[in-house]
Amino acid sequence: MAIPMPIQQDIRRLDRQGVSRTRIAKRLGVDRATVAKYADMEDLSPAAPKDRRRGTKMDRFAAIVDAWLEADLRMPAKQRHTARRVFDRLVDEHGFDGSYSGVQRYVKRWREEHRADSEGFLDLAWHAGEMQVDFGQALVMLAGRETLAHVLVVSLPFSNMRLCVPMPAENAECLCAGLLAVFGRIGGVPPVLVMDNATGAGHRRSDGSVTLTDVFASFIAHHRIEVRFCNPYSGHEKGSVENAVGFLRRNLLVPIQSGESWEQLGRVMLDRCERVAAEAACPNRPGSSVADVFAEERGELLALPSVRFDAVRWENRRTDKYGRAELDGHRYLAGGGWCRRTVTMAVRWNMVTLMDPATGRIAAEYPRAYGDGGSVMADPALVMPMLAKKPRAWRNSPVRGQMPADVIEWLDAMDETDLKTSLGAIAESCRTAGFAPAMDACRRLRQTAGTRPPRADELTPVAMRIRDGEAAPSGPDLSAYDLFLGKEA
Repeated sequence: MAIPMPIQQDIRRLDRQGVSRTRIAKRLGVDRATVAKYADMEDLSPAAPKDRRRGTKMDRFAAIVDAWLEADLRMPAKQRHTARRVFDRLVDEHGFDGSYSGVQRYVKRWREEHRADSEGFLDLAWHAGEMQVDFGQALVMLAGRETLAHVLVVSLPFSNMRLCVPMPAENAECLCAGLLAVFGRIGGVPPVLVMDNATGAGHRRSDGSVTLTDVFASFIAHHRIEVRFCNPYSGHEKGSVENAVGFLRRNLLVPIQSGESWEQLGRVMLDRCERVAAEAACPNRPGSSVADVFAEERGELLALPSVRFDAVRWENRRTDKYGRAELDGHRYLAGGGWCRRTVTMAVRWNMVTLMDPATGRIAAEYPRAYGDGGSVMADPALVMPMLAKKPRAWRNSPVRGQMPADVIEWLDAMDETDLKTSLGAIAESCRTAGFAPAMDACRRLRQTAGTRPPRADELTPVAMRIRDGEAAPSGPDLSAYDLFLGKEA
């Protein structure tokens, strides 16, 4: 065992002074042979450390484990032996009685010794204007409800500018809409986008290549953007945005952010990103803020196109017997006249529009539904024509719950003939003016019509005036008769 370096120095110093080796040994409390060893040593240069490991219980099984780990090199990265799996196989198949920690150390050492030269990381240089893109998740308060947002995060590594926009999902329409919001905020288009697993942009095939969705392919062509996709599971190739996802989640989304709509929440978050950039130092240029360096980088961006891109996906779907078309597990009502027909659906990130494929006439339009499947709340105006033809379904119709209580009471008091007449008049009023104005018109007309059913020719004009913002009269104007009879107004 080597003695401490200060004692070695004392041995050689005293030996140089002519002190006998016996006296040196006695003074320093070491063996005389030790004194002779270090006094006569020609080279005290630091030596490389030696592996002092003794034999372990793993030695008898080393060849078996080596064979398993060698075979792993030809397998996918996620289908290889872990140290735990090696330990379990040794116990089950070979009666190994050693510890798990010994197996773990052996596997770790083997992999370190057999690591390929190409497995290291390269320090990448990013040019001005290049943008990295990724999605993260965070909770937000949307219209008073806690909602899981898919946050589109972008980073420009040259300046370390970081921006984020919340979206309801990670599909192609949301990806394009989020990027459009970012491009509009920074006033330009990055010439290069770097993405990883093609979420929303396309589908990665087994050979590693990516097939773009039609919407995203049109998006990059519209903006003249070059897109690069990282290798799968290689997040370090876009480490700037990987870091930005965590940074913005911790610094912008704590405490939880609130907004009445996705658009409003997106504007709030972009504002906060810009404030952070104004206060943060740029890591690539000490003494300058991220905002200052990005102001220079903005000159490398492409100009925004003169025509804004419409991120829309077109789908032709056949409706069921109720006139509903299905999209992503959700059913959207086109109307009774569309039962068992083909309807064209214009699918945007926030809206679904059902159209006549021949004429392009809009049959119905709904906010796009996300989450678990089911029927989207139907537009009552589309249900009324069907209900007018089948008045016996009135008491079980979903439209009934969307009507004002006094209108429900009015209709409930009618016999079947009057109810059919009333529902027909309401359906015509809805078709012309919309459901809400038609309901207001019913409430006003009830004050003068009493129990008799409303007619379409009297209900629809009132609904149209309400729709257009005009004051609808609650009854006939008799002021002229008052003047004729000499009464005071």
